[in-house]
Amino acid sequence: MIKNLTFQVFLAGLLGVALGYYFESAGGTPASVEAGISFLKDTFLAILRMLIGPLIFFSLLNGITSLGSIVRLKTLGGATIGYYFFTTLVATFLGLLAVFFIHPWTDYPPLENIASVSRSASLLQPGDGSLFGVFGSISSQAFTNPIAAIANLNILGIVTNAVLFGLAATVVLPAESPFFELVRNCNLLISKILGWVILLLPIGIFAILFEFSSQTNSGDMDGGTLISQLLDFSGLVVGLTLFHGLIVLPLIAWLAVSISPFELLKKISRPMIVAFSTSSSSSTLPVTIRTAEEDLSVDPRVSSFVLPLGATINMDGTALFEALAAIFLAYLYGVELSTILVITVFLMAMVASIGAPGMPSASMAGMQMVLLAIGVPLEAIAILLVVERPLDTIRTSLNVEGDIVGALVVNRYFKSQAE
Repeated sequence: MIKNLTFQVFLAGLLGVALGYYFESAGGTPASVEAGISFLKDTFLAILRMLIGPLIFFSLLNGITSLGSIVRLKTLGGATIGYYFFTTLVATFLGLLAVFFIHPWTDYPPLENIASVSRSASLLQPGDGSLFGVFGSISSQAFTNPIAAIANLNILGIVTNAVLFGLAATVVLPAESPFFELVRNCNLLISKILGWVILLLPIGIFAILFEFSSQTNSGDMDGGTLISQLLDFSGLVVGLTLFHGLIVLPLIAWLAVSISPFELLKKISRPMIVAFSTSSSSSTLPVTIRTAEEDLSVDPRVSSFVLPLGATINMDGTALFEALAAIFLAYLYGVELSTILVITVFLMAMVASIGAPGMPSASMAGMQMVLLAIGVPLEAIAILLVVERPLDTIRTSLNVEGDIVGALVVNRYFKSQAE
C-alpha cells in the first residue's frame, strides 16, 4: 500500500497540512525549515512550468493531426467527431449550469491569507472591459510567434499555433508523412517525462500544502473550511459525473440503438471496472474494444477506429472536472471571473481535454493550461491533488463509457449508410 502513488499523495498532503499548522501554532516556522520547504516547492513548480508549453503544444497537435485520417474517411470520421464534440459540449454545459446555479463552495469565504495572485500568464488582462478590448486582448495573445508563446507561457498563443499547425499539416501533408510520426513521438516523449514528474507528486504536494497551511493558519481562516469546500467541490464533481454517465450517455444510446440503460450498463461493466481501477483509458482500450465487438456487436471496422480515437480526444469527464476545478480554485484565490471568462474557461477545458494522455492524473497537464489562462497560480493545483486521484477513477470510467456509446452510435450510422 505504501508503494501506491494515491496513498503517497494523500499521506504527503495530510502530513504537510498537519506540520504546517503545528509549526505556525507553535510560534512560527523556523527559517531553515521554511527555506527548505520553499526550495522543494519552487523546484517542483519549476519542473511543471518547464513542461507546460511543450506539453500543451504537442498534445493538441497530436490530437488534431490524428484527425487527418478522420477527415479523409468523411462519413465515419464526421459522425465520430460530431458525437465526441456533442457529448463533451453537454458535459461542459452541465458544469456551466452548476457554476451559475449551485456552486456550493461559495457558502464559505475565499482564502484571504495567501500570496497575491500573479497574472503574468492570464488569458485576458485586467481592464479589458469593452467588447473591443476583450477581442483585442484575445487576438493579440492568440496570433503570436509559436516559440515566443511557449517561452512566455502564452496559453492562448500556444493553443492557436497548435491548431493552425495541425490543420495545415492535415490538409497539406499525405497520411504517410514522417511529420505525423514525429509529432506522435514527441508527444510520447513528453508524456513519459510527465510520468516521471507524477512520481514526484508526494514531495511537491507536501511542500506546497505545508506552506499553504502555515499561511492560512496565521489569519482568520478556519482549517476546517478548506476541507469543507473540497468536500463540496468533490461532491458536485461526482454528482455531475454520475448524472452524465447514468442518465445522459445511456439516454443517447437508447435513442440511437434502442438499448435499455440497464442492459447497456450491464454489458459495459467489465471495461468500466478496469477503467475505475487503472484510471487510464488507454490501458482499458483492449477490454473496451473486445466488449464493443463481442457484447455489443459493433463492427470491428468501427470499433478499431472509433475507440482508439476516443481514448485520445473524447474526455467528457476530464473536460467537466478541469472546468469546475478552475472555477473553484479561482474562487478560493479571489480571482473575479466575468461571465465571458467563465465561458472561456469551459471552452479552454474542452480544448485541453483533446489529446490528453490516457494515464492516471493526466488532467494535471490540462489543469495547468486552464489555470494559467485565468491567472490562478500553479500551486493551487496542490489543493486539488489530494482528492484528484479518487475523482480520476470516476471520470476515467465516464470517458470509457462515452467511447463505447460513441462506438454504438457511429456503428448504427455506419450500417445505415452501407444499406
